[in-house]
Amino acid sequence: MTVARSLLDKLWETHEVLRRVDGTSLLWVDRHLVHEGSHHGFAKLAARKMALAAPELTFGVVDHYAPTRAGDVAPDIRRMIQTLGDNARAAGIRLFDLHDPEQGIVHVIGPEQGLTLPGLLINCGDSHTSTHGAFGALAFGVGATEVTHILATQTVWQKRPKTLQITFDGALGAGVTAKDMALHWIAALGADGAQGFAVEYAGAAVRALSMEGRMTLCNLSIEGGARMGMIASDDVTFAYLKGRPFAPVGAAWDAAVADWRQLHSDGDAVFDRHVSIDASAIAPTVTWGTSPEDALPITGHVPRADAGKDIRATLDYMGLDAGMALTQIVIDQVFIGSCTNGRIEDLRMAAKVLAGRQAVVPGLVSPGSALVKKQAEDEGLAQIFVQAGLEWAGAGCSMCVGMNGDLVDAGKRCASSTNRNFKGRQGRGARTHLMSPAMVAAAAVTGHLTDVRPMLEGRT
Repeated sequence: MTVARSLLDKLWETHEVLRRVDGTSLLWVDRHLVHEGSHHGFAKLAARKMALAAPELTFGVVDHYAPTRAGDVAPDIRRMIQTLGDNARAAGIRLFDLHDPEQGIVHVIGPEQGLTLPGLLINCGDSHTSTHGAFGALAFGVGATEVTHILATQTVWQKRPKTLQITFDGALGAGVTAKDMALHWIAALGADGAQGFAVEYAGAAVRALSMEGRMTLCNLSIEGGARMGMIASDDVTFAYLKGRPFAPVGAAWDAAVADWRQLHSDGDAVFDRHVSIDASAIAPTVTWGTSPEDALPITGHVPRADAGKDIRATLDYMGLDAGMALTQIVIDQVFIGSCTNGRIEDLRMAAKVLAGRQAVVPGLVSPGSALVKKQAEDEGLAQIFVQAGLEWAGAGCSMCVGMNGDLVDAGKRCASSTNRNFKGRQGRGARTHLMSPAMVAAAAVTGHLTDVRPMLEGRT
């Protein structure tokens, strides 16, 4: 009798080299993506006079410290970029360096280059590696010690997570995006609601998403505590990947697609937990507090209490009054970009709102990669941003985490398309509100958190 298996089961079993008596698995790593933070791992290998186990499977990317605006580069930033370059050249790995025409955020260029493929195990020393799970891959972030282990052995020790299937039934309404889907379920389940789980997304609303939308959904999985997020590959996936530089070609492509079509959960697969969500009930969603779980429909109000928690400290930090309408929250600036929402679809979405309108607050738009930047310029999107009064910048992580010097000043409030709104995430004392790129654009035009739907309908 054949045992029904989930997508996680199938991916895990094909990568498991051995299993210890405590249940921990040694997994083979197909792609190891490293950025500036990998210097500890390279230093440890150098100290032991060890070479990389499989340099052809490791790829270096300059993103967190990548300057996105003209001007002098701080010495510490320059040093981090130079160190990655030195390590990559010494190890003989492919480096997407600062001036590479294919440079960008690691979780944007991995799929863009076809390095991300269904069925692969992908690791990076970055929590948002879950993004790559949108392609039916086993993808999760690792710590510095694990980075060293992967560099040395091309394997990683990992405890198998439990499985959580989140099904989005029905269809999304106009102006509602994958970002809203993610914030909606995180608000419903909590920032630790998926702790210890691998999340598989399913349902009609998920299947209707583009690959950009699927990547956004999987990217934010860890903000709900999940170890990883994943979506079974399908024709949408294959159409996105075909012709990418590192994707198979010819007969190898046909054979790969035939294999990839088997990478889905069996119809009677059993999950440790299942959650169903009505996609039609989701509205454009924004965060009001200092955790992604502090999210509500834009039509809502700042809570007076949140699930029984004392939220006074959060409201004090955010400078908000309990009970005030979310649309009363005045912003100081906006940011569009990041590995969550810096792809071409995200920029098109924001430009659709900004076209013919003027921003009343300053803002920065940083595309997710140099190729996205060029495409946006070719399509006239960059011109729309500039004409609206926003700054068009280079590719990189930028104001999502602020390691490159793009920061929100203390006490200032930013409407942001990024993934985290923790205290100090965008700068010491910065106040961050997460939302979709379209919602960020609407806030830029009005100067306060705003429901984008009337703008998309042409009423305002």
